[in-house]
Amino acid sequence: MSSVGTPFRIAVPDSQLDLLQKKLSLATFPDELENSGWRYGAPLADVERLVARWREGYDWKAEEAKLNEELPQFTRDIEVSGGHGKMNIHYVYKRSEVENAIPLLFVHGWPGSFIEVRKILPLLIQAFPDGKFPSFHVVAFSLPGYGFSEAPTKPGFIVEHYAEIGNKLMLALGYNEYVTQGGDWGAIITRKIAQIYGGKNSKAWHTNVALAAPPTLTSQPLLYLRQLFRPFTAAEKAAFERTLWFQKEGMGYFLEQSTQPQTVGYSLADSPVGLLAWIYEKLVTWTDSYPWEDDEVLTWVSIYYFSRAGPTAAARTYYEVFHSPDAFGSPSALKSKPTIPMGVSVFPKELVFTPKSWISASGNLVYVNEHTSGGHFAAHEKPELLVGDLRKMLGRKGPVYGIVPGKNGYVPRTRSRRDKRKGGAKL
Repeated sequence: MSSVGTPFRIAVPDSQLDLLQKKLSLATFPDELENSGWRYGAPLADVERLVARWREGYDWKAEEAKLNEELPQFTRDIEVSGGHGKMNIHYVYKRSEVENAIPLLFVHGWPGSFIEVRKILPLLIQAFPDGKFPSFHVVAFSLPGYGFSEAPTKPGFIVEHYAEIGNKLMLALGYNEYVTQGGDWGAIITRKIAQIYGGKNSKAWHTNVALAAPPTLTSQPLLYLRQLFRPFTAAEKAAFERTLWFQKEGMGYFLEQSTQPQTVGYSLADSPVGLLAWIYEKLVTWTDSYPWEDDEVLTWVSIYYFSRAGPTAAARTYYEVFHSPDAFGSPSALKSKPTIPMGVSVFPKELVFTPKSWISASGNLVYVNEHTSGGHFAAHEKPELLVGDLRKMLGRKGPVYGIVPGKNGYVPRTRSRRDKRKGGAKL
């Protein structure tokens, strides 16, 4: 096994903590319309309460110590193509006690960070004596510009570069074959990993944000015609309503960060209150009535505030990716479908709903499970459900059992023609 990398511990200097307190003490709050609730954004009372807690009760040093204790962290220099040179990448890495466990690369999104692996990590490394479910060696890296990874310094850092870093990190740790899981940006990045490195290195991928183009009469005529005569279920209609709400009322952040990230970046970098409101709004409105605790919110936001490059670097991800020729949603991106096995967990309060029939046409779908609760941050909101799906997909009775040869005691099997007809997917 290769070197695990340079050990890393979060250690925010007291000078940064003191500056944060000064900025919080000088905060100027906007006014608010009567009885406006969440219609105009994060409510004033919520933000004032969180700022007061950040000033007087929240203990970053205690949270910092918990993160360091729970999450084994490392850094490593990785050479990135396209003239971006070496970048120092921060990552969480914990091996299962099962020597031949399945290597899994977890990829977070925005406004998340490596903290999204926190709840699923102990579940993923868990060993099952009877071998019914697999155990995993888990790697979760901070995307460049997020958390404690170095940020790009040149324009043109696109999805391929994030995928390249993820793959090179797994190879550097000695994992020539692995599986991936991701949501939000993690869904787009793991899809790209499947496209570029699928088969040789990435053996299967799982996502909780399934992205696919709707069928048309020219692109997928049979699926299009079938859909005309198959009414959507009540749950599917509700999910579509959620998507319509998001497109109409929830994409202001997206338009700003994908067009003028530097402009909003001044506020995010300079004002901890502005950063708090920017992220807190998403944590509440993107989840399924998740009971956020104030300190929980402040830890998520503090990781951005104390990040190595500052929060503006993460916002620029949107601009770079959606100004690239292969941006997701473009004809070239949608045309290239990953061929390795794909698994999907569907949560009803996800921001973009994709029916099962559309997902099955977007890749080699072998497993899908629809849940009755849960939103955008699946690893944090519903860790047991997400890990349960990974276990079922890759476990002894799963559709891709033994996809990583020899791992977790698996012996690859040759599926019969009958097995292939039956499939393994819960469709």
